[in-house]
Amino acid sequence: MAGGGVIAPPPGGKGYPGELTKKVLVTCIVAAMGGLIFGYDIGISGGVTSMSPFLKKFFPKVYKKQEDVVGSSDSYCKFNSPILTMFTSSLYLAALVASFLASTVTRKFGRRISMLAGGLLFCAGAIVNASAKNVFMLILGRIFLGVGIGFANQSVPLYLSEMAPYKYRGALNIVFQLSITIGILAANLLNYFFAQIKGGWGWRLSLGGAVVPALIFIIGSLSLPDTPNSLIERGEREEARERLQSIRGNVNVDEEFNDLVKASEQSTAIKHPWINLLERKHRPQLTFAICIPFFQQLTGMNVIMFYAPVLFKTIGFGSNASLMSAVITGLVNCLSTLVSIATVDKYGRRNLFLSGGLQMLFCQVVITIAVALKFGTNGNPGVLQLWYAVVVVLFICLYVAGFAYSWGPLGWLVPSEIFPLEIRSAAQSINVSVNMIFTFFVAEVFLQMLCSFKFGLFIFFACFVLMMTIFIHKLLPETKGIPIENMAEIWSKHPFWKRFVPAPSEKEEGFEMKKQNSGRNV
Repeated sequence: MAGGGVIAPPPGGKGYPGELTKKVLVTCIVAAMGGLIFGYDIGISGGVTSMSPFLKKFFPKVYKKQEDVVGSSDSYCKFNSPILTMFTSSLYLAALVASFLASTVTRKFGRRISMLAGGLLFCAGAIVNASAKNVFMLILGRIFLGVGIGFANQSVPLYLSEMAPYKYRGALNIVFQLSITIGILAANLLNYFFAQIKGGWGWRLSLGGAVVPALIFIIGSLSLPDTPNSLIERGEREEARERLQSIRGNVNVDEEFNDLVKASEQSTAIKHPWINLLERKHRPQLTFAICIPFFQQLTGMNVIMFYAPVLFKTIGFGSNASLMSAVITGLVNCLSTLVSIATVDKYGRRNLFLSGGLQMLFCQVVITIAVALKFGTNGNPGVLQLWYAVVVVLFICLYVAGFAYSWGPLGWLVPSEIFPLEIRSAAQSINVSVNMIFTFFVAEVFLQMLCSFKFGLFIFFACFVLMMTIFIHKLLPETKGIPIENMAEIWSKHPFWKRFVPAPSEKEEGFEMKKQNSGRNV
């Protein structure tokens, strides 16, 4: 796959020599394993909270409610517990705080050091959770897991976007999301089998199993090279040139290298990247760093992934049936992400965003009708018929598929590729922190909202899906095939954003003037 041909330049960007080399492919796959730890946690938490022995030990009040005979209580409210919710959501609060520290580590010490720290902390959290004797230990372990995820989610998407040739950046970055879905699927499968263990201690294996993806990520981080962008950012230019030649499989990398150096010089002129983020010219990037993760969480997808076994159990599935239904949705999630990898660099980001949004919206309306007709507002479904179960699972799977090829992977890809180097680490922290704020919010309030809103909860999320689809249609330009260091041009040509972002020639003139003035002052 290595080659020295020049790729035809994309519209509005430059074409750099080099193809997708085996070295880059392997490196990006290894780095993307950071998604395993995030996915495993998303899948495992909902599974263990549907296991009766786990609930009986740590959340006896919830255990008593969910053991009630079907029809004797409101199914919508069986799992409503602030402490149980805190078990799930505490991780995302910790990840939110950690993302700001991770930004500094990623910028000053490199992407791979930040990735390594994430793996070590996640491993520590898994050990604490597996050996938990009380709720305090459970939440402490979740905090360690959250800090690890904060570091991994901050550094991995940046690493992938910087290592990949622009022509393949979308597909390689989405390997991170594929890794997340594999982690979710693995967690759902393990939950199903560990729940069958006699003695009721299978939940410890589920929680402790997080050590495995953590070790994979740790070993991978130790073996990875740092990106040319990061090396230049830290003043190691010769090594950066050699690294760029190595990963592009071509000695003729002068144009790309010079662009990286220029971006780094502009970056070093920025003493306070957090303040610089607020400048008018960065208004589009900041908008998407906030709005994309905001909408991504309010699709309701994490409700399905966090609480799939709980949700299926709530609507009348037995314990084992609910775990198996979660396995089915996890498999659909994984396979649909492969669709995104195959199409994102061919059909573009906008098309996937829009089609996925419409598919999710339709499915949420159908799910709302199905749940409303069966449960009404009192939450007592009586006997659950097979056809009803099939319809619910089918449309949940179609909903998951819509998310998995669109807002799931693109929610990480697009923010990681649109920022200039001088604000990239800080901006990625904004992206991760907003993601974690609303992941925390959804995890914290979902069970209470389900109890209060009943089937109307799905309409609540559907409204946000409609809004985010309109948002993308109106404001997101296509970023497919644009080299990451030339991304500014798309904003200066967009009908709405051009009022905020000057044309590249104007920015270069301003930068040169600043350098000349700086020289005179010296």
